[in-house]
Amino acid sequence: MSGRTPGIFTSSVKLNRVGRTAFCFDFDGTVTQQELLPLIARECDIYEEIQLLTKITLEGLISFESSFKLRVKLLASVGIDVVQGIASRVLVEPSLVDFIQQNRERCFIVTGNLDVWVGPAIEQLLGCAFYSSRAKYEGNQLLGIDQILNKGAAVSELKERFDQVIAIGDSMNDCPMFEKADLGIAYGGTHDPVSSLVKLSDYVVYQPNALLRVLKNHL
Repeated sequence: MSGRTPGIFTSSVKLNRVGRTAFCFDFDGTVTQQELLPLIARECDIYEEIQLLTKITLEGLISFESSFKLRVKLLASVGIDVVQGIASRVLVEPSLVDFIQQNRERCFIVTGNLDVWVGPAIEQLLGCAFYSSRAKYEGNQLLGIDQILNKGAAVSELKERFDQVIAIGDSMNDCPMFEKADLGIAYGGTHDPVSSLVKLSDYVVYQPNALLRVLKNHL
């Protein structure tokens, strides 16, 4: 029997309205200093293929949905426990981790990555709620994708509970999140943010301390 999570929102929170500002962070390349899928690819010796797909996705040359399906298919042979171990060791930006941990009741990770891959790492490293894509799996074996997260839908849900939603990201698949958010911050801490995202942004920053100044101004 295939396993699956009960919903896109994979970490339980109270759904009552709480007011104030919510902060929505992309995970890979924003909170982390590395992209997770290329790290996984090293485990099955297809690093160059995954790196190329990741690169053209970040540049907006292929849709996130199409690229993600291809990358998941290529990486499906890697055990879920192996991926979870890699995710738990991924390099993160310490100052952003501190900010999220100190404000975890209104900080959310919004990631297109799979729940079974990154969920435990997010809970362990950050302790905040998250939205993610859903996996189909059986035991330790990934079977495929059940649902790819629409980041804009995640923001829309949070806007029912918060007075303002601020989105932070760097790549093409963050555009729906920025379109729905009240404020968008393109962050180039790991990658240069893609031009389409920059056009939707209210701020473009490249250093963690600059990002934190903007975030703290909206606490």
